[in-house]
Amino acid sequence: MSTPRRFAELTQNLADSTSPRAKSLIVTIYGDAIAPHGGTVWLGSLIRLVEPLGLNERLVRTAVLRLSRDSWLSANQIGRRSYYSLTESGRRRFEDAHRRIYSVPRAAWNGRWTLAVLVTGAITNASRDRLRRELTWLGFGTIGANCMAHPDADIDAVRHVLQDQGVADGVVLLDANDIGGGASPPLLELVRQCWDIEQLEDGYRGFLERFRPLLQSIHGNERPDPQSCFLIRTLLIHEYRRVLLRDPQLPDELLQSGWSGTAARLLCRNLYRLTQHPAERHLMSVLETADGPLPEAAPYFFDRFGGLEDASVAVRESA
Repeated sequence: MSTPRRFAELTQNLADSTSPRAKSLIVTIYGDAIAPHGGTVWLGSLIRLVEPLGLNERLVRTAVLRLSRDSWLSANQIGRRSYYSLTESGRRRFEDAHRRIYSVPRAAWNGRWTLAVLVTGAITNASRDRLRRELTWLGFGTIGANCMAHPDADIDAVRHVLQDQGVADGVVLLDANDIGGGASPPLLELVRQCWDIEQLEDGYRGFLERFRPLLQSIHGNERPDPQSCFLIRTLLIHEYRRVLLRDPQLPDELLQSGWSGTAARLLCRNLYRLTQHPAERHLMSVLETADGPLPEAAPYFFDRFGGLEDASVAVRESA
């Protein structure tokens, strides 16, 4: 069986087995594919784009309406056409997720922690619950009734959350230093209590099992067709995002040896590099804006995973 045919078959099997929800998948597509191209598309072209992923027109229309109600998207009617754009808050959410998904590996841990202390009585119980959910999404673990912590926090992302939630005056951010001599047994036990590392390990193993066959099906200079490349790039990031955004991204010093998250990141990077050029051609040929074809991707797009220009590197590493 030829590589393109094998790749298309594997891609279709993956799409059939994952069956992602419309709203979640469209969030992935906006973040991965549409945001770098300006963040606005005609709804009709979006419907055409996602049809091969098993989403019909009714599902897409319902999903974008819900995303609008949740302040991710805003609609603009021009004639009989509806154009959906990222809101400012939606764009900030994508920027925060972008740093986690596409960034290069972190430097060695310096032993410092960020503590978020919730001041009793300063915020309502409902606001406190929402804040805890948002900080958990950023990787924080709960170490006390009013204290959450992370050993390598993205401070800008934390400040965005406090601002968006309107609770900046009810939270104290502290910079703490580990004086116990590194990854001591008590510290490793605390990590196990605050974060479900084993569940994440299972998630990364499942990701590797699903996507390694796709990577292995590409050899030499052969390439699958642009639509298949778009489908696999979308499913790749969608599935990787589902696991990664539950990952607190702890320093290697606090993780077990052979951590599957490292292999998952390498696989995601390599497969993304191999599919991104044909996938971009497919996007440009299908999606439309009010001004016509989709604009070229912004320069920051090509910084993903440490650089996207040279796909031959990923070919050699995956051989």
